Amino acid sequence: MTGEHLLPVRAPHGDWVGVRSGPQATAGRESARRGDDKGGRQARRPPTRQARSPRPTPSAGDAQRPKATKRRIGVISDNHGYLDPAVLDHFAGVTHIIHAGDITDPGILATLDTVAPVTAVAGNLDTGDLAERLPREASGEVAGVRILVGHKPKRLLNRLSTGGVAGERPDLVVGGHTHVPSAAWVDGALYLNPGTASSPDEEDDGPTVAVVEVESAGLSVKFIPLPRRAEAAEIGRVATAAGLS
Repeated sequence: MTGEHLLPVRAPHGDWVGVRSGPQATAGRESARRGDDKGGRQARRPPTRQARSPRPTPSAGDAQRPKATKRRIGVISDNHGYLDPAVLDHFAGVTHIIHAGDITDPGILATLDTVAPVTAVAGNLDTGDLAERLPREASGEVAGVRILVGHKPKRLLNRLSTGGVAGERPDLVVGGHTHVPSAAWVDGALYLNPGTASSPDEEDDGPTVAVVEVESAGLSVKFIPLPRRAEAAEIGRVATAAGLS
């Protein structure tokens, strides 16, 4: 690493956000002159390749998915067995979905796969079939963006800093585990944690997912808040009583 550090984004209110990485503001001004604008409203790094999925074959859900209208990547982590139905609406039309682990229910991946192809890794709480069929780390290229996905961000940082990841440097590094939504530029890559999609612990902030938009100028990220599970259940109960669902 070059002395740069992660700057958490604690404002998951549905706005497109950018973050500055590194201790000196002059670095941001210099990067803007180079065209990668780490300090602007949108965090960007130009993607360099044509879009293709890292999965070798299409899945059974291909025919059911809505057609993607632009290059957007849905990012989710730490469901802990619960998938808020609102996630499907927020991810409608995305090109690809990345899941950073702690899924605990294989049915969640099957549901997400009806929206878009899914790249997923196993978290420390994923056991049984999920632990057997999912890798602990995944890399590839989606929507023209080189990605690296793992559950624990610290492990990804260590592996990247020590040269433990083979191949080209990623454009987008996705982790979960901490339940804290954050985004930062580190050595030219966007490090993203979408937070927890279920907020299972009392001390957690509200649940969130993220959407990364891929533009010709680079990448921007949007954090999307979700209702806590108890609130979602109450909303559903009221809707059912009123005959709305």
